[in-house]
Amino acid sequence: MFQKKWKLMKRDWVLYAMLIPALIYFITFHIFPLIGMKLAFQDYRILGGHEWVGLKHFDVLFSSPAFLTVLKNTVIISTMKMILFFPVPILLSILINEVRSGRFRNSVQSIIYLPHFLSWVVIAGVWISLLNPEDGGVNLIRGFFQLPSIDFMTSKDHIRWVLVFSEIWRSAGWDSIIYLAAIMKISPALYEAAKIDGASSLQQLRYITIPELSGTIVTVFILNLGFFMNAGFDQVFNLMNNSVISVIDILDTYVYRIGLVNGQYSYATAASLFKGIIGMVLILGTHFISKRVTGRGVW
Repeated sequence: MFQKKWKLMKRDWVLYAMLIPALIYFITFHIFPLIGMKLAFQDYRILGGHEWVGLKHFDVLFSSPAFLTVLKNTVIISTMKMILFFPVPILLSILINEVRSGRFRNSVQSIIYLPHFLSWVVIAGVWISLLNPEDGGVNLIRGFFQLPSIDFMTSKDHIRWVLVFSEIWRSAGWDSIIYLAAIMKISPALYEAAKIDGASSLQQLRYITIPELSGTIVTVFILNLGFFMNAGFDQVFNLMNNSVISVIDILDTYVYRIGLVNGQYSYATAASLFKGIIGMVLILGTHFISKRVTGRGVW
């Protein structure tokens, strides 16, 4: 078995060599830093050894009202994004696949992929200008219909929706590539047979496209759950202000503030470790449940 695998690796060595930069990146920035997680159980000292304190920082963490608030915000924002964002790339990929004009399809794809390559600094500037209460495009349209102007960026009732829709605008097009590639792999013979049997476009979508996409959908959903507790640091950090910090302050911004700004490294590490454990539990739990119910999982 080992010799067979070795022969396959020798045959496709170029493909394996292309993995090296990605492996170096993940080992350097995702695996090697795990060694530093032991700081969550120690009191950090600039000079001398760190004192072992066990679960002290976790006790402080779970009894802190500020932590419970950011945990609540993280769960709410991530849930909103999961429910409202996740179906959009699937729908986009199906709609793009139905476009018959190659030139028009390429134009649409270029337009919806472009926001992914913009930084959140740029995107935040775009959305702040768009939602400006005085001359922003959204409020100008509201004024045309005799509706009152809203300062979305300082409104606690609206800011979470701004996060959701700006995320959809930036990432939905790019994420649709995965599903579009899965659709392209579906055998054309299935659609031809369905047409011969008199199936309509909606019936082909229901009985061919969606079932064939289900494996990809399940896999992407499980992997996305692993990032459930992230909620988007770059996005929140650039759109946050003092008026709405109480409703969009999330775990990542909280860790940044108490760790890098306030210098409470051990406490921040404990919060970050908690987030990582929750993500791992969500991935493993969803994978095994999906395996048992549908027979499909990440592996």
